[in-house]
Amino acid sequence: MIKYDRLWITMKEKGITQYDLYTKHRVNPSQLDRLRHNRNIEVNTIDKLCNILHCNVEYIMEHIDYDNLF
Repeated sequence: MIKYDRLWITMKEKGITQYDLYTKHRVNPSQLDRLRHNRNIEVNTIDKLCNILHCNVEYIMEHIDYDNLF
């Protein structure tokens, strides 16, 4: 399972709000909702967030071992 809890911590440390993401950086609010609920998002969204926050992916997301069979 992929969790995006680290994103909110990194945003707080960098002083960037969700409002900043969708007004200044044009991140779609529906993408933010998907992140809040740990749903699937596209890799280009992760790339965009890394560029905005000037960080690597490990500051945005983490893998949690989970018995989720396909």
